[in-house]
This record gives sequence, C-alpha cells and structure tokens, in this order.
Amino acid sequence: MKRFAILLTATALTACSPGGDKPKAPEAPLHSRMLVLDTHLDTPLHFERAGWSFADRHALAEDMAQLDIPRMKDGNLDGGFFAIYTDQGPLTAKGYADALAFARKRSDLIDRTIAKYPDAIAPALTAADALRLNKEGKLIAFKSMENSYPLGEDLSLLEEFYNKGLRLAGPVHSKDNQFADSATGEGRWKGLSPLGKQWVAEMNRLGIVIDASHSSDAAFDQILALSKYPILLSHSSLRSAFDHPRNLDEGRLKALAAKGGAMCISTIFMSEMNMSPARAELFGKYERIGQITPAEQVDLNRQWRELDKTEKLWAADFDAYMKMVLRAIEVGGVDHICFGADWDGGGGLPGIEDISALPKVTERLKAAGYSDADIEKMWSGNILRVLAAQGKPAAN
Repeated sequence: MKRFAILLTATALTACSPGGDKPKAPEAPLHSRMLVLDTHLDTPLHFERAGWSFADRHALAEDMAQLDIPRMKDGNLDGGFFAIYTDQGPLTAKGYADALAFARKRSDLIDRTIAKYPDAIAPALTAADALRLNKEGKLIAFKSMENSYPLGEDLSLLEEFYNKGLRLAGPVHSKDNQFADSATGEGRWKGLSPLGKQWVAEMNRLGIVIDASHSSDAAFDQILALSKYPILLSHSSLRSAFDHPRNLDEGRLKALAAKGGAMCISTIFMSEMNMSPARAELFGKYERIGQITPAEQVDLNRQWRELDKTEKLWAADFDAYMKMVLRAIEVGGVDHICFGADWDGGGGLPGIEDISALPKVTERLKAAGYSDADIEKMWSGNILRVLAAQGKPAAN
C-alpha cells in the first residue's frame, strides 16, 4: 500500500520503528504516499447489520455507512480506531451490567469482522504494529472505547478490555456518569469523580491512551493535570469556530499541546445540530440499524436522504471545516493536530461527506504551505507518537 515516509516527531517510535522502507513513489499523489489514520470510527454499528458487508462498496445515496474497505482505499485511509460505543444508561447495578454485556458483544463483533478479511485489514495494538501492517499493504484496525460507562465501578474491567485490544478510551459521553462530567452534562462532579481519578491512574498503568473528547472543561483540565502521559481528543472541534461546550477552546488546545497531546479534528458541532423531531426519530432508528431488516434499512436511508433535502443536520461545509482546521494548526502547532471526523457517528459535511474525500484535506493543507512531513504528522505521526509515549513521561 503506502510507505510511512516521514519520521515521526521526537523519538517516541525509536524503539518500535521497523527496519527498512518501501520504495519511494514520488509520481503518486501526495495523499496516497502518506500513512493516514482516523481516531474515531463508529462503523462497528454497521457490522451487525443483516445483509451488509464491510468488504463491499456502499454509495451514500443508497446506504447510511460512510466507511467500508473499498472506500478506505478510495480515500487512502489506512486505518484507525474502531469504537466500542455504549449509550449512557442509569448509574445502577443493572445499568452497568447491561452496558458491560453490550460492550463485550460489540468488542467481539469488531474482532470477528476484522478477522473475516485478513488479506485486507488486521488488528493493531501498538504504533509498531501500524507501521508493520502498512508496510505489508494491510489496513490497520485499532480498538477504542467511547464512554467507559460499561465498566461500572469495577476498574479491573479495564484490563479485560486492554487484553481484548483496547488502546484508546474516554471516560464519558453525552451525560455525566460515574467517572466524569460530560461537556453536555449537568456538572455533577465539577470534573472527575473520585472514581474517575482512579480511572486515569489505571489507564496510565495499563498504557491505554486517554481520550478527552466529550469531557467537560473541568474534567479535561483534571485529566490533563493527572495523566502521566500525553492524551488525545479523538473527535473534537474548535470552540472559536463554533461556541459549543462539546468543542475545545483555544487556551485548552495550547495546554494540551504543552503536555504533548493532540486534538483530532472532527466535522461535528461546527454549528447547532439540527435535531428536529423528524431527525431525532431517524437517529433513534439509525442507532438500532443492526436490529432492523435489510428492507427497513433501505427505507431508513431513503427517509434520511429526503430529510437532508429540507433539513440539513449541520449548517457547515468543507470550506468552513478547513478554515477551522487551519486555525487549530495555527493555535496548537503541527505536532498536536490530527483527524477524527466522527465517520458513521454524525460526522460528514457537504464537500466531505465520506472518507473518499480525505485527499481534499491534504490538498488544502499543501496549498496552505504545510510541508509533506508536517501533513503526515497530522494524519498519523502525532497519533502514533502519543500511542507510543504511554509509559514515558509527559511534557512538563
């Protein structure tokens, strides 16, 4: 497939860097010569759909999915973090048990799906794995957890998921939970709970990267202060582009950079989310798409596309997205920006509607004057640096 042409920043990958390199192909388009990763892929919700195959090409006009193996190749997306997402439920023993059962099932589903296509894609646990798979011409499948709610109050479960391949996890989603306040929650803990502070320590002990997307400002501040190692925001937008609590402000982006972390830029919350009653009903069906029949899936897509004609989900487009990306780079620096568009989780905008559009991002970055080396840092180098840095001291 593609060679990892640019040396990663600092020396984080020295110990795990593979020997040799693929032959250079300077005649190939720039984007196709880079190792390209995305830190937040919600595509596993499609893996359980009846009649749907990850190996088949799907068109947006006919299917809800924004990502499949053929389109990963179209957009030169070499891989990323496939999310174990669990909806927030009650903070009760039954709520935790139900969520844990779901998360285990979703984790196993990711494993089974990736295992079906060993010639095309394979699981990765380390930065070195990603480099090796890329050299072998295979797509890269890391595993992440969006919302640690399924752990309940038993932090030993983190090790179970680590052993299942988990390498990135966030404490919280859209509501406050037992670990932390959500950016869109009520502020129960004023940041992290006592258990949430223990969660940070256990994440550090195991070497799982902490994902602060969805965390409240106070929770973000405390995570940054407590974590011994750099953290990521797997799918966040910039608050100066649109003032929403889910987005990160520029001061915190600078603080993140100062501690060696990176913000992976999303396509969501660049405007208010147009969650009309009609859209909310369709979203409810979409989140259960794995439990409906193929005919119902087709009808859901038809209704969604019809609604798009009169009620856009987001009032933003590719140009607005790139303006935000360039501002984030200006604020955080090329060593602290990456990409996590929230594909299959509400992401995508006119002009960047699925992953086949990713080369356009590289073209805009090049036109803005960024070097090939800096662009590749943002597509993958910064992610792999943070992953490799777990177990090594963060910046002061």
